[in-house]
Amino acid sequence: MKSFDIVTIFPGLFEGFTNESLIKRAIKNKLIKITTHNLRKWTTDRHQTVDGRPYGGGVGLVFKIEPIFKAVRDVILSQGSGRRSGGKIKSRVILFSPRGKKFTQADAKRLAKYGQLIFICGRYEGVDERVAEHLADEVISIGDYVLSGGELPAMVVMEATSRHIKGVVGKEESVAKADHPQYTRPEVFNKWKVPKVLLSGNHAEIEKFRKK
Repeated sequence: MKSFDIVTIFPGLFEGFTNESLIKRAIKNKLIKITTHNLRKWTTDRHQTVDGRPYGGGVGLVFKIEPIFKAVRDVILSQGSGRRSGGKIKSRVILFSPRGKKFTQADAKRLAKYGQLIFICGRYEGVDERVAEHLADEVISIGDYVLSGGELPAMVVMEATSRHIKGVVGKEESVAKADHPQYTRPEVFNKWKVPKVLLSGNHAEIEKFRKK
C-alpha cells in the first residue's frame, strides 16, 4: 500500500478529497493510505506557534523550521522508512512552492514508485529556506501562480500519482492524457455538429483526425 503523509496546519481541508470518487475507492481497496499530520502538534509553546517574522524584514510571517523538522522526522520513523532507500520502504519528502519545479505527468509516474510520499504544505509568506535546502528531497510547483498554501497542490499530486498505481483506475488508457478533442451525443446541439469523420466508422481517418 502506498502511503501519503501530509504535514499541514489545516488537516480538515483534506476531508472532502479523501471521501469522494477515485481517491475514496483507492483508500477503501487499500491501494493507498492518506494521513494528515497537524504541524501544530510539534510546537512547544502554549500558542502552538508555527511561524515567525523573516530575518532581514519583510511583509508577513514564515513557517519555522523546528516544527517541520520534528514532524518529518517522526513521520519517517513511524513508517520505519528511510528517506531514500535505507528503510523498509522508499520515502520521498516534497515541499510545495511557486518557486519549485513544475509538476508533470512524468513526475507523477516517477513518484508512484515510492512507498511513502511526505508532503510539506506551507502557508503565509512561505517556509524557512532551510526546509528546501536540508529536509525536502525536491520542491514542486503546480503552476506559475500563488495559492494560499500547499494543500491544493498536495491534492493535485496525490491524484495524479495515484492514477499510476495498479488498480486505482479501471483502464490503463485512463492514466494517459487526452490529447485530442472528444465528443458525445447528441450529434447536433444548437446547430453545433460533431465532426463528420468521427461518425464515418473509418478508424484510419479517425486516428489521423485525432493526431492533428
